[in-house]
Amino acid sequence: MSKQLTKAEEQIMQVLWQLNEASVKEVIAELPEPKPAYNTVSTIIRILETKEFVGHKSKGRGYVYFPIIEKSSYSNQSLHKLMNGYFGGSFKSMVSFFMKENKMDITELENILKEVDKNKNS
Repeated sequence: MSKQLTKAEEQIMQVLWQLNEASVKEVIAELPEPKPAYNTVSTIIRILETKEFVGHKSKGRGYVYFPIIEKSSYSNQSLHKLMNGYFGGSFKSMVSFFMKENKMDITELENILKEVDKNKNS
């Protein structure tokens, strides 16, 4: 999966990941004000289907849409793109940057490292 989402596409995917499946109206209900037009959301969902992020099934006279790509898979791919694009592929450089920018203390860093180590071993 190397396809990237636009901001609008990602916003709709966030709703679908949260709800697991939804009609266009249900997606719109979850979006912040000002609500986009029905046709706008419908078009974005069709684009997401073309990109193979979303699938659909018939329900009544309409469709219900659901994510095909897991949120964790997309998040992982996006994080690697960020790390490769801005930090030369170095996890250490990325963590160092976020530590400085977010004024992270040593306890927070230790917790992150424990989590990384736990995930490596599982």
